[in-house]
Amino acid sequence: IIEHVINGIETAKKRNLPDRVIDFIRTHHGTTTVYYFLQKARKEDGEVNEEDFRYPGPLPFSKETAILMMCDSVEAASRSIKEPTSKVIDDFVEKIINKQMKDGQFLNSDITFMEI
Repeated sequence: IIEHVINGIETAKKRNLPDRVIDFIRTHHGTTTVYYFLQKARKEDGEVNEEDFRYPGPLPFSKETAILMMCDSVEAASRSIKEPTSKVIDDFVEKIINKQMKDGQFLNSDITFMEI
């Protein structure tokens, strides 16, 4: 699953997309862990190397790349919600973004807590 970032960068370069767009592809997962697949592997295999389920980064380095990371994570994870309600979705979004902040994913971007 992690290879899609590298594949996306290669495809973008072949298509001569601007570096700014490639930066978004490169940073949209930062150095986060692919939690769903990590948990699945742990259930199936027991001991796994968590680093095998971590994106290589770099961290987002602008407000825009940080916002994309938040949106992409929420969109992908929201597919797992069985019974979406306003409260469930609000709590879900807050949990995801709080984890990203706790993990230091926005330290290189110039986004403030107030803006988040």
